[in-house]
Amino acid sequence: MTAAPRYQRLVELSPDDLRQRLNEALRLYVMAMRYPASTVQQRAPMWLSHMLREDWRCVAALDPEDTLVGIGYGYRGAPGQWWHEQVRRGLVSVAGAAVADRWLQDYFELTELHVRPDAQGRGIGETLLRRLLAGVPARRVLLSTPEGPTRAWRLYRRVGFQDVLRNYRFAGDPRPFAVLGRSLPLDGEPR
Repeated sequence: MTAAPRYQRLVELSPDDLRQRLNEALRLYVMAMRYPASTVQQRAPMWLSHMLREDWRCVAALDPEDTLVGIGYGYRGAPGQWWHEQVRRGLVSVAGAAVADRWLQDYFELTELHVRPDAQGRGIGETLLRRLLAGVPARRVLLSTPEGPTRAWRLYRRVGFQDVLRNYRFAGDPRPFAVLGRSLPLDGEPR
């Protein structure tokens, strides 16, 4: 039995840094989300396009051998983006346009936050989350996560995320997802 990986340091990755590590990051993503390996090639163009969005930022946890143990990224959400439009449609259908407008205005989309399964439960996800959201120039943060009792759910609840939309099915994934949100900054962090 091998020892669980530990992260040695957190680093902020530029778009060029992430491009160089894209296959490694996508393999981590596929492992954490339990997607088929073929998802790596399907997601690469999307991750590359996300790097071009306003206020994009990325944080990674690296082990002593400089291997990714965790990664998170996001950007300013806006009308016309796929996720924004999917969530808006879902919110309008269950809560009305006013609620959708309130949540989907001046927000940072926490697009990806993943920790290798063999390194979960050690605080890496929360450390990545806090570092990624520190100083974000938006009033709130939104994310989607698969429904169910997972470590990710416990993390998001512990950090104060609330339900925005539950049991939503995004195009292309049969699982039900929850959209969660909260105001920024996180507790104890300066505005």
